[in-house]
Amino acid sequence: MRSRLLCLKMVLKLSRCNHCVTVSNSPDFAMVHKVAIVGGGSWGSALSVIVGESVESKKHLFDTTVKLWLLREEVNGGEDLAEVINRQHENVKYLPGIKLPKNIVASSDIALCVGDADILIMAVPQQFLAKTCENIVSKIKPTAIAVTTIKGIEVDEKRNMCVSSVIIQKILKIPVAALNGANIAPEVAEKHFCEATIGVQREQDGELLKQVFNIPTFHVNVVRDLHTVEYCGALKNVVACAAGLVDGLKFGTNTKSAVIRIGFLEMINFIKQFVGEPSMETFHESCGIADLIATCFSGRNRKVCEAFVQGGHTIEELEKELLGGQKLQGPYTAAQIYVALERRGLVDKYPLITTVHKICSQQWEPKKLIEILCSQK
Repeated sequence: MRSRLLCLKMVLKLSRCNHCVTVSNSPDFAMVHKVAIVGGGSWGSALSVIVGESVESKKHLFDTTVKLWLLREEVNGGEDLAEVINRQHENVKYLPGIKLPKNIVASSDIALCVGDADILIMAVPQQFLAKTCENIVSKIKPTAIAVTTIKGIEVDEKRNMCVSSVIIQKILKIPVAALNGANIAPEVAEKHFCEATIGVQREQDGELLKQVFNIPTFHVNVVRDLHTVEYCGALKNVVACAAGLVDGLKFGTNTKSAVIRIGFLEMINFIKQFVGEPSMETFHESCGIADLIATCFSGRNRKVCEAFVQGGHTIEELEKELLGGQKLQGPYTAAQIYVALERRGLVDKYPLITTVHKICSQQWEPKKLIEILCSQK
């Protein structure tokens, strides 16, 4: 029997067609729901553009004020970033040039942001998720629902893999859904048409959560395949790193297309081996092949790994230089996955994921990627 390595026993018991947990709180369509976004980087800010417009047009379902939590940071020579956002309606550090809706209220007081929220949209980096959840566990409503937009994987102390929904559910003990898709943050914020996928555990959550995000320029589809949606979001970042390495090595579209194909197969095989038998239709959603293509031609993982090849800086240095200190998910996810693969003797089964880890951690030279591609049978 295939081993299934999700770190919570309750997840191990879930079948592919019934990702349900026993919880008492179901969404009430008769009430007005309050929404909070936890994380004010570029992605959290881009989401605030979508959510702010959506709730304003659906006052029968949502409170029109959306709270946005971000760490306290100083900009413009000492001003608090949250205060600047509330005055200028712009995240001048992480999403400059984009006007945020006036119903977005930013704060570095996390208790103030989450205390009365019925829907928590989680948009912090994977590396800081557990700590953030621990900080809010005593502050949130027990009837709240979380939507994770985080694309990463953690390996616990037993070297079992956990996606963000598992971490959130373990700490906060509330239902969790996931939103992923071909969504480059600046394009989302600029209202370029795009699609997204929400993966749910409970069928009754789907329609309400769709209404949180769905606007004419941001089309949302709901699937009851939570963990496939999440793992696609995490794994595509690793493949995008490989695409960036190809760009940095000055190879062309043919080579990048091969990387996308090989990476897509590794994604499918990985999910089958470690999660369970997925619905293949989920890979055809925005969270699957569409997100993979978008991220391999745009996005921060591709951009940083291209710069990494071109010389002289570590991934950590490039995060500071090119991302303003925001964290890159692809190399981190590749490193986390490699630990679990190595423990189980499966490194050779996933050559692209392994190669990305080895190169980004400076164990191998970037040109090794081409050697690995040429050696494929």
